[in-house]
Amino acid sequence: MTEIQKDKPWLIRTYAGHSTAQASNALYRSNLAKGQTGLSVAFDLPTQTGYDSDHVLARGEVGKVGVPVSHLGDMRTLFRDIPLEQMNTSMTINATAPWLLALYIAVAEEQGADITKLQGTVQNDIIKEYLSRGTYICPPKPSLKLIADVAEYCYSNVPKWNPMNVCSYHLQEAGATPEQELAFALATAQAVLDALKDRVPEQDFPVLVGRISFFVNAGIRFVTEMCKMRAFVELWDEICETRYGIADEKMRRFRYGVQVNSLGLTEQQPENNVYRILLEMLAVTLSKNARARAVQLPAWNEALGLPRPWDQQWSMRMQQILAYETDLLEYGDLFDGSPVVAAKVAALKEGARSELANLDSMGGAVSAIEYMKSRLVESNSDRLSRIEAGETTVVGVNKFTTTEASPLMTGDGGIMVVDPAVEQDQIDRLTDWRATRDNDAVQKALTALREAARSGANVMAPSIAAAKAGATTGEWAEVMRQAFGTYRGPTGVSGSPSNRTEGLDDLRAAVDTVSDKLGRRLKFLVGKPGLDGHSNGAEQIASRARDCGMDITYDGIRMTPDEIVNKAKEENAHVVGLSILSGSHVPLVEDVLEKMKTAGLGHIPLIVGGIIPEDDARKLAGLGVARVYTPKDFELNTIMMDIVALVNQELIAA
Repeated sequence: MTEIQKDKPWLIRTYAGHSTAQASNALYRSNLAKGQTGLSVAFDLPTQTGYDSDHVLARGEVGKVGVPVSHLGDMRTLFRDIPLEQMNTSMTINATAPWLLALYIAVAEEQGADITKLQGTVQNDIIKEYLSRGTYICPPKPSLKLIADVAEYCYSNVPKWNPMNVCSYHLQEAGATPEQELAFALATAQAVLDALKDRVPEQDFPVLVGRISFFVNAGIRFVTEMCKMRAFVELWDEICETRYGIADEKMRRFRYGVQVNSLGLTEQQPENNVYRILLEMLAVTLSKNARARAVQLPAWNEALGLPRPWDQQWSMRMQQILAYETDLLEYGDLFDGSPVVAAKVAALKEGARSELANLDSMGGAVSAIEYMKSRLVESNSDRLSRIEAGETTVVGVNKFTTTEASPLMTGDGGIMVVDPAVEQDQIDRLTDWRATRDNDAVQKALTALREAARSGANVMAPSIAAAKAGATTGEWAEVMRQAFGTYRGPTGVSGSPSNRTEGLDDLRAAVDTVSDKLGRRLKFLVGKPGLDGHSNGAEQIASRARDCGMDITYDGIRMTPDEIVNKAKEENAHVVGLSILSGSHVPLVEDVLEKMKTAGLGHIPLIVGGIIPEDDARKLAGLGVARVYTPKDFELNTIMMDIVALVNQELIAA
């Protein structure tokens, strides 16, 4: 009997990192011992946006959504007792990708590794940061140059490293349709390859193309999502061959990793998320010709907060059961020859090609950032409206809402909570690091880095030298800011009302009535304090408030509490709304409330939205927050009526 030749399983990862480098190192070693086959590092927001842990903008954000890495010592601790030469490491890092890769290489060299053998990926897709995630630093053109610097350096020095993930994951999280996800991601890939064409000899360009990888999303409509992945494979092959003349089929392969959809995880009946995650994983594993090279799954409780190690283990076991217990890897592609699949793939490709042609007519992805952002906000608004209207069923949210109490929600609230003392501990270690390093060597290294950046030279070699000298994340990023400038991306929220007014008549009338009493249009200020770049919620709240007839102000992400309060005073706001999804809601809200009182705005209602556990919601209410909203509060019209009622109460009280 002939033995069946099984395919190798994909890389099995969990996206992890929190609190400190030491705590994250322990988590990584534990996950590897449980059968994880690759690392996926989550960095905290200060690290992602180029600030040291003691910067004013880092307040409340240290160690919350990932691990803080301020210098070589942190990176050394993060990978202690993990042989990097033998590891495949994915680092979700974008604006500061050259720096974190420099730190990684420096640690690998300390371990005695041959850096030509290092395997892994830096996400390094800055364009999607302007569209959906918000951890950018510099303007688009110099950011594209830094991406090219990493790719050129890796091609010559770390040839097995993927220098960039074209990242469509966050596009879907921001509301992208499958056609938009395909087109916007492929347009980004084209922009990067266009920037790389002159970086290497023409005969070597195919090898560089072959190192570009993708990081995608898979939603709950798993037949469509599977067809989307087949469309990605075929379109990428087509683009590489026709646009770039890549003859070698191997260099045209669509290589991708995946994190399945977090947008669809629900706070209500969160145990249902286990089934959602499983079905979404099938979309990227069932079709052999479009199978992911690496898979990382969210935990069932990520709509509630930070998952515990057991929660992550449960998601990892899903992958292991599919890969090792089932017979999936024993067969060829299950969908070749299916007329249904072929028709769906063809339709997705047609829609994506049309959108790509539109982007090309605008000059490509960099020139079309504002257009793409506005399209994503519109698509997300349509998605939410369908859920509100019941046209899209979300089990446990807008249908089948009767439920038993979940035994999974234990005494700890079903999530991990980062100890607030972690922030000061990290700052203390950072202070010690600065006090004990060779400052002359650091300044010399930073000067060389600055000269390279300003001259247009590749920044990777001087970044590695600065890492070894002891420079910090904030110091590296400040050099980039000085050399290339800073940037504020478009919000995607137009000041003009949309045509989505169906079902808003009563709300618009209520806003008009209150505005007449006020003697001017009801003014609603939406703010995003701190470093949280997840702007989807803020954008949708601002858009709906605008369509209800309110006068809205939304200036985008990364505002300090001082800037928000000053804006509220300047605009004479009637209500202030804060959107915070990074877990830093308590310290940031405390700061905003204190500054509002000092500025004489203590009478203005403050509302807060985010991933906020019940205990924290009660604490915020005790501090004086008028309303707290979490992902379960999906009916935007209810929130709008609350805002009207809050202002009306203020009028009655006055």
